[in-house]
Amino acid sequence: MSTQTATPKGAATRDTIVGRAYDIARASGVEGLSIGPLAAAVGMSKSGVFAHFGSREDLQLAVLEEAAVRFGNAVLMPALSQPRGLPRLRAIMQNWFEWVRSTAGGGCVLMASVMEYDDRPGALHDQVVHNEQRWRSELARAVQIAIDVGHLAPGDVDQYVFELYAIPLTVHHEAGLFGYDVARRHGDAGVERWIAASSPKVCSPQH
Repeated sequence: MSTQTATPKGAATRDTIVGRAYDIARASGVEGLSIGPLAAAVGMSKSGVFAHFGSREDLQLAVLEEAAVRFGNAVLMPALSQPRGLPRLRAIMQNWFEWVRSTAGGGCVLMASVMEYDDRPGALHDQVVHNEQRWRSELARAVQIAIDVGHLAPGDVDQYVFELYAIPLTVHHEAGLFGYDVARRHGDAGVERWIAASSPKVCSPQH
């Protein structure tokens, strides 16, 4: 990290650059980022941007991390104030649906990055995988807690996570095609159906 970036002013400038780059990536994808147009967008020279990011890839990695932080702050952190078990898990899912609403005007950098880098080995692919693994681990933790407190039947936590993950993924696609309100209604109903099917009263341990 350069001396400039290490200062409070440098850190603030870096945050401004990342924030603008994040906005561009929402519309054009992480692959759509370029140092020249970004420098013009933030009113800096290309060398000024390079003082904070040594390469285009460094900038792209910073944007992927920024996207993960924003997602966690919007979806996970508010849910942690809810009681352990289903109240917290429901809050995570509801916040996730709200995240879909908030990205409807542009795009979800996290989701787009999966499609951009799923088959392209390298540092960006590794960061995308890391982001996915971190989120799935948090979701698995919330599911395991719900099992531990008796709100969900014991079962394959990875399978539970897979099924839950599929709901907001579909909400995201349906919101773009048919409108958010329809997608949200289906998403909320899908979560409640999943919870009912995974209840200790009706779900076998082999689920």
